[in-house]
Amino acid sequence: MGMGVLLPRLEVAADTGHGVTFIDDGPESRISWAELHEDARAMAAVLQARGVGPGDHVGLLGPTSRPLVTALQGIWLAGAAVVPLPLPLRLASLTAFAEQTRSRVRQADMALLVADPALAGFIAPRNGDPPVALLPDLMPPDRRAEGRYEPPALDPSMLAIIQYTSGSTSDPRGVMLPHDHVCANLDGIVEAAGIGPDDTIVSWLPLYHDMGLIGLLGIPMTIGAEVALASAQRFLSQPSGWPEWLSSFRATVTGAPNFGYALGERATPRAGDLDLSSLRLGIIGAEPIDSVTVEAFNSAGAPFGLDPGAMFCVYGLAEATLAVTFPKVGRGLATDVVEATALERDGRALPAPFGSEDTRRLPLLGTAIPGLELRIADPPTGAELPGRTVGEIEVGGNSVTPGYYRRPEATAALFRDGWLRTGDLGYVAEGELVVCGRLKDVIIVGGRKVFPQDVERAATDVEGIRAGNAVAFGTDAPRGRERVVVVAETRSENIERLRDEVVHRIRSVVGLSPADVVLVPPGTIPKTSSGKLQRWVCRDRYLADRLVGSPMS
Repeated sequence: MGMGVLLPRLEVAADTGHGVTFIDDGPESRISWAELHEDARAMAAVLQARGVGPGDHVGLLGPTSRPLVTALQGIWLAGAAVVPLPLPLRLASLTAFAEQTRSRVRQADMALLVADPALAGFIAPRNGDPPVALLPDLMPPDRRAEGRYEPPALDPSMLAIIQYTSGSTSDPRGVMLPHDHVCANLDGIVEAAGIGPDDTIVSWLPLYHDMGLIGLLGIPMTIGAEVALASAQRFLSQPSGWPEWLSSFRATVTGAPNFGYALGERATPRAGDLDLSSLRLGIIGAEPIDSVTVEAFNSAGAPFGLDPGAMFCVYGLAEATLAVTFPKVGRGLATDVVEATALERDGRALPAPFGSEDTRRLPLLGTAIPGLELRIADPPTGAELPGRTVGEIEVGGNSVTPGYYRRPEATAALFRDGWLRTGDLGYVAEGELVVCGRLKDVIIVGGRKVFPQDVERAATDVEGIRAGNAVAFGTDAPRGRERVVVVAETRSENIERLRDEVVHRIRSVVGLSPADVVLVPPGTIPKTSSGKLQRWVCRDRYLADRLVGSPMS
């Protein structure tokens, strides 16, 4: 379809006859793209009457709903850039949510903040803040207001989205995504994954997260595929809903981070009479992928007709708009089994000999989508590294962000010789990307580079430790060595036995003993708005003695 701006694509989608169902609103809540587009034009006219137009930034805050999706399209139709704002993950964090929201509102120079009425009370404007408009107030009682809508003149280089990073390793930053970059990434995804108007997509991912907004809503909204949307809160409170929706909507495409598939796997057998045979793409990305989780999801879905070839392990990041690498469609999970010692000591991914126990098994994530390229570089020097050598993943191409909004120093640090530095460590094996971990998270113990995900996975293998709720990090020890500390959530009261089991499991799987294991109640470990573990925040709290829990005596 070429580059350009999003607006003509929204009109193309409106002509396909397909539409969107809002699962949280009940079975009758489907609206065609044509109807939604008409509502969005009317809303765009209301926004224009308020003075919103090209060059403006409009915040969008609320759970997944018909008014929110209409507002997303309405903001684009008015010519403004949308700034999706995260929702509070936990009710206990409402004060922090309000402060973080204000911070993003100020950083992003918003002309207007559009909010769900249930959340507007937490972010009442203060001096210097933009006005807040409630979603229902922007929906005209009828569509006659649409006659006053004036399609804006937009340049492809104008911003479509300011996407705040999740802040798993640093302060959230506003990634600038111009229209042509978003269009380029959407085209690359559609081509590499073979998605078309006849696909049916089911998603519960939040619309403030790039995978939910651009991938699982942006694609159907711009090509006119059928989509069914639920809120993340609905999925988290009832994970069995996901396999039920896949079955009832005859979904061909869905997607989630690793933790979503872990919850889905446990919920699938409880979901009842299912038919998962229609699923063609189960996209898994946004956080480290555990091959054991993928295989467990496949096993849980097999009795219901799930094709293991549907599992689609991908790599991407907000700074590249969304997608970077895709595997071949229909292959399913494929892994690279390498010598653990060589990987940790030498940064070399040597294929492990048959029968070896000294191994790491890492998912293969495919090749760059059309329009992008990647390379592996030596982090200190930027020199390109040969195959099967671990270095920093760097990305170039037509959907790479021009930088962070009003953060010139952070933008300068983001690029080297024209390449985007992802901060992720990985290597290329037979042309395919393999991700090992985050550059900042690596723990160096006795000359070994230990990836925290390995330690965390071993800890959560222990019964009684909550899946996806363990954090490992390094702290300084005498003579420049690092100690490994593990913080894990549990509901168990048998703390001593559980801690011993965690230590034993980590020692047997990873080959080192943690210096400290802190067991904490559910909800203690800090996470980003998209549910990623915040290892550095957890480490800071541990060092400041601000973790509520039970350390090793």
